[in-house]
Amino acid sequence: MNSPSISVGPAGAPVSRERFLVLPIVILILAQMGTTGDNGALSLATSALTVDLGATTSEIQLANMIYPLVGGAFMIAGGLLGTILGWVRTFRAGALVCAAGEVALALAPNMTVFIWVGRVLVGLGASLLVPSVLGLVPLLYRGHNRMVAFGCVGAASGLSAVLPLALGVVMETAGMRPTFLLLAAYFLLVAALSLRLPHVAGPEGSLRFDGVGVALAALGLFLVLVGLSSVSTWGLVTPFEGCPFTVFGISPALPAVALGIVVLAVLVRVERTVEEKNGVALLPRSFLETPQVLAGLVANAIMFFFMGAQSILMAPYLQLVAGWSPVDVGAISIVTGLPTFALALGIPKLMPHANPRHVIQTGYVFMAVALGVMALSVTTDGASAPGVFLGAFLAGVGAGTVSSHASNVVALALPERDASQSGGIQSTMRNVGQALGVALLGAVLLFGITSMVRSGAAADTLVSRQVSDQLAEMDLNLGSNHEFEEQISKIDMSSTERDELVRIDAFARTESTRVAYAVGGVIVLLGLLTTPAITTFERPSASAAATDARGATPRKE
Repeated sequence: MNSPSISVGPAGAPVSRERFLVLPIVILILAQMGTTGDNGALSLATSALTVDLGATTSEIQLANMIYPLVGGAFMIAGGLLGTILGWVRTFRAGALVCAAGEVALALAPNMTVFIWVGRVLVGLGASLLVPSVLGLVPLLYRGHNRMVAFGCVGAASGLSAVLPLALGVVMETAGMRPTFLLLAAYFLLVAALSLRLPHVAGPEGSLRFDGVGVALAALGLFLVLVGLSSVSTWGLVTPFEGCPFTVFGISPALPAVALGIVVLAVLVRVERTVEEKNGVALLPRSFLETPQVLAGLVANAIMFFFMGAQSILMAPYLQLVAGWSPVDVGAISIVTGLPTFALALGIPKLMPHANPRHVIQTGYVFMAVALGVMALSVTTDGASAPGVFLGAFLAGVGAGTVSSHASNVVALALPERDASQSGGIQSTMRNVGQALGVALLGAVLLFGITSMVRSGAAADTLVSRQVSDQLAEMDLNLGSNHEFEEQISKIDMSSTERDELVRIDAFARTESTRVAYAVGGVIVLLGLLTTPAITTFERPSASAAATDARGATPRKE
């Protein structure tokens, strides 16, 4: 259906009242699906990366993390660029850069090119594309239509479940490289469709790009996330053998996190000065000083933290340990995607007066329960299929419930221009959340496997001291029994010792995965502490806003 083009004024409200614009929201959904589908394709490619490019679990973890790392570092900048250059321009540019990144992934000769060229390009493209999706919604829709539009964008995460299943079929029949070329063609299609987006008026006056803020945000987020993700390979305090350098004799992981937090604290102070001077900043004060905005940003982060947990825990375990095919894993995404789509779209449409706070709280509980079910589905030799699919379904219920209101509660609590620019910070929080899920839970998983195997071997009377000492110098990856035997093949041992070590490793990978799921569940439930700040449930009309300026307040609970 071809919706009429409209002109949108600087305040964000359409010049005339229009029916719900269908074609624009379809284009925005396709863009959102593409960025989510790219992560799904990477999860499906775990086995192919191991075989074709010789990837280790740590490299797969880095490949999963680099996209949200780059996106998290630059999506705030993408939100500012959209405000300065126009959202349609940044939307189109982002789709083209994503397409270039997918081509680089398809042609990568090794994991270095795959990670540092392909994944970085896709992350940069997404840092323009995703904020543009969220930035266009407040400009093209208002009132109930805006809530439904945000629900549609949230539902795109559910619709994107179709992509992993389709991509899984392509990957199983044609291989990894044609799969990423197919994604490149998809993003080119999105770029072409952007020509049909309605015109929106440019910003008022001349706005300056906050280069200092972008540099500080990128550096701070990079240090925090790299530090967290490297705990499993560098060590928490005592440096591991593969640690590239030390800081005063300890692993650089925690110092990197601490330095990143200091840089982000400096960013907050700098942005206050920039906003007072230029009237626009990378990080407007309203983002940090409005409790409901912070609660909404946490909801965005936790929703994608949950997805990061899935990508680093369930998908690798099912493929590397249980031997599930890409199509099998793709089927799980359908089980998750259907309730995500139904609830993200259905709650705003069918329950327009639902309390956003209670909706988001319910979603958190379902997500935590889903992680618990998934933890129990893991076994020493694979996974229980009924438990996996039940956990996947509950995950979709939780994710769809949270996404139905996460973006809208942010927009409701901000002035119109900040609401549009908030797409960048929302997207950043989503990617930071996903990166934290991959980094933190991946570190718990890999650190747990290595430490449990080492301690288990040292305490086992069937394993000699010599074998235990050699094992203590190794960093172990998640893998099948056969892959573990290959990792320890250079150690001289008896067949009894080898069998015992295989048993210890099977127990360690199972328990470490369960512990990682438990940590994830606790973090999701901590999000409940922020929800009391959600009190504004609708944006006042123009007349109400004028009244509000004289002392009234928007509708609250």
